[in-house]
Amino acid sequence: MSEHNAPAPKSSDDPAFMLPASLAVLRLPLCVGGFILMSLGWYLASGVGQHGQNFGMSVYLTAAVYCMTIVLGCLFFVLIQHLVRAGWSIVVRRIAELAMVMVIPMGILFIPVIASLWTGEGTLYRWDNPEYGPEHGLPNNVWLEKLRWLNEGWFTVRTIGYFAVWTSLALFFFKNSIRQDQTGDKAITDKMQYWSGPAVMLFSLTTTFAAFDWVMSLAPMWFSTMFGVYLFAGSILGAHCLLAVASYVLQKQGAMRDEVTVEHYHDLGKLIFGFVFFWTYISFSQYLLIWYGNIPEETEWFYVRQIGNWGSVALVLIFFHWMLPFAGTMSRHVRRKPGLVCAWGAYLLIMHYVDVYFMIMPSVEQGNAGGVMGVVTSIMCVVGMAGLLSGLCLILAQQNKVVAVHDPRLGESIAFENI
Repeated sequence: MSEHNAPAPKSSDDPAFMLPASLAVLRLPLCVGGFILMSLGWYLASGVGQHGQNFGMSVYLTAAVYCMTIVLGCLFFVLIQHLVRAGWSIVVRRIAELAMVMVIPMGILFIPVIASLWTGEGTLYRWDNPEYGPEHGLPNNVWLEKLRWLNEGWFTVRTIGYFAVWTSLALFFFKNSIRQDQTGDKAITDKMQYWSGPAVMLFSLTTTFAAFDWVMSLAPMWFSTMFGVYLFAGSILGAHCLLAVASYVLQKQGAMRDEVTVEHYHDLGKLIFGFVFFWTYISFSQYLLIWYGNIPEETEWFYVRQIGNWGSVALVLIFFHWMLPFAGTMSRHVRRKPGLVCAWGAYLLIMHYVDVYFMIMPSVEQGNAGGVMGVVTSIMCVVGMAGLLSGLCLILAQQNKVVAVHDPRLGESIAFENI
């Protein structure tokens, strides 16, 4: 890495650091329209097939986990940039900071998932049905041991704990970053770096156990110690894709045109390329270990996903979540074209949803995909939830700068150059 001659940072009040008016006007339409579309998709999904209520909650959980992974990926991005004292990312870090605060509305949006445990037996999670163990011929002592971890009360307490940790981390780093915008105090950077190490450890533990609780427990007798890393791999990939897309959109609307350069898109492109491969490595490693172990309790999850239409979805992920973007983002020439980096980022955000859908929906009773109507309602729900969060993010962005204007490494970030 080297630095080239770059223009001096603008005044902190420069319009380039403000949310463009063309995006600010979308706040209310996105919030209202997103909430309506999400609710309608969830409602219609609840009427699909013989197990409508179960299918509707699974569609809602898929949307929630998808949005949550991207929010958590942005939180991790912020933590790791402080931990390694990264300079290149300062001009795009604020986007991640704004996104990570969406963990607060995500906590509210997760309430229906918790409520499903207390209002119905087995509505979403099969272990919530006291008859599940006997009906499936599971030894009583084995099932009772499983229920010591998977029960309504303990599940709820853990979920509240996860959101409490993530909210505390997000608010701590966001508020300090905003305070530095206002005061220019360089000591705040050292403070955030100091706490980034413990924050990463807390983040790792909570996200791993959340993956076990929210997604892996949908198949209550299946287990994989790699599952938390599998979900994290898609999460951090989605975060980098969001940064690329959001940076490009902001620049097209007039914000931070001189601050985010080809060099930053090049780095985002490299990270997207790297985490496409990392996601593939974790996915294949999990499959390979379970395949050659050939233990019935472990093979159940993959067996369901290799038969019928789910087998086709598995092939879609192999060819279109790995091979195509791996080849498409490999070239340096592609990664130095902002429009192409944005396009690949948007494409992979779609494929990340397919991946989350593949994790959750086959666990619906009888592996029911709901047909065309099921797919349509799933898309409505996730687009609506993403739109709602985008609107809330724009509200927060309008109240603050879109670049960390007083970060002591801002000049270094603007002058950043790949070699």
